[in-house]
Amino acid sequence: MSPAPETTPAVPVLLYHAVMDDPPEWIAEFTVTPKDFAAHLDAVVDSGRTPVTIGVLADGLAGRAPLPPRPVLLTFDDGFADLPGPTADVLTGRGLPATAYLTTGAIAPGGRSLLPPAPMMTLDEAARLEEAGLEIGSHTVTHAQLDTLTARRLRAELLDSKAVLEDVLGHSVPHLAYPHGYNSPRVRAMAARAGYETAAAVRHALSSDRDERYRIARLIVRRGHTVADVEAWLAGGGARIAPYRDGPKTIAWRWYRRGRAALRGPEFAG
Repeated sequence: MSPAPETTPAVPVLLYHAVMDDPPEWIAEFTVTPKDFAAHLDAVVDSGRTPVTIGVLADGLAGRAPLPPRPVLLTFDDGFADLPGPTADVLTGRGLPATAYLTTGAIAPGGRSLLPPAPMMTLDEAARLEEAGLEIGSHTVTHAQLDTLTARRLRAELLDSKAVLEDVLGHSVPHLAYPHGYNSPRVRAMAARAGYETAAAVRHALSSDRDERYRIARLIVRRGHTVADVEAWLAGGGARIAPYRDGPKTIAWRWYRRGRAALRGPEFAG
């Protein structure tokens, strides 16, 4: 069955993690093979959509500039080792811009994060990503569940990661992605006060030209997703469209995790 025609101003924001054939087990569910990734990118090119970065979407959501016709966004979280190498090469070869959100504690010398062991890029490769046409954003320091942290820890996660990236890149880093999408009204307000212009969540939904700047909806691309799934999203179907309010289950899950973190301390968002 072919995808339903697009009848709403849906904006697909695809979220990738690692692109490799043999990932560590903990990230395997969120990994696609290079072969599948290339097929996804071919679908993006064939869709007729206009690939843009989060910065372009931010201008549209803020009313500073109109969005191009039928935009699509490619985003990458964490900073796995493939990103500044073969993954960036494939994007560049197709002329596709993207946004990479980096977990600084996992890639900086001597840094510490809650991410389990995996091949990661290094902080000094962030400049190479920019040279390849990728926009850089923050994915916090440790990849903790932000909506469970104390105000002090939350502030440090947001500000310290931003400062590290700005120091190595030599310019402002105004975009953030919440680890595993975990956020709350308090987290969103703190992100704004920390100087971010946007923050990307997950929501398993399509974004839109009416989406919230501090809760941009994204679609996680999992290893089980097919090219047909990607084509459906590109056609504006296959998922609900943001903005929409959090449901009771999302709110209850947040409170449960918050109570657990009060007993155990900060936990990995994943």
